[in-house]
Amino acid sequence: MTARTLLFRVGETIYGTDIADIREVIPYRRVTRLPDAPPHVQGLVNVRGTLVTVIDLGRRLEAARPPVRRGSILIAAVGTRVAGVAVDEVMDVRSVVADEMAAAGSTFDGLVRGVGHSAEQVVILIDIPTLVKHVLL
Repeated sequence: MTARTLLFRVGETIYGTDIADIREVIPYRRVTRLPDAPPHVQGLVNVRGTLVTVIDLGRRLEAARPPVRRGSILIAAVGTRVAGVAVDEVMDVRSVVADEMAAAGSTFDGLVRGVGHSAEQVVILIDIPTLVKHVLL
């Protein structure tokens, strides 16, 4: 199956998500830390008057990773909730062919939809709405 996918990088790994799941992409900006928040929740940013919780995708998938401190924030809306996902680099929007679908109940709580490829790149397909739901609900 081929879908229009936003490609982004966290560390050396290329990830992708359905472009329809992303409302906008903003440059990384200073985040206000929330006391007692888990390490993968960086804190809050103000996006045109709306406070947005920022999730560090790299730290969510690998707790030992250093936090994202520059790059971009992917803004996603799930229902009435809005969250940001910090990534190192937004690369492109391309068609990605899904090679494998992730097994139900994967190691990352259903965050990984599967593995695909675009041109000569292997892409790990991430379910951003699931990530947002896990953090905000």
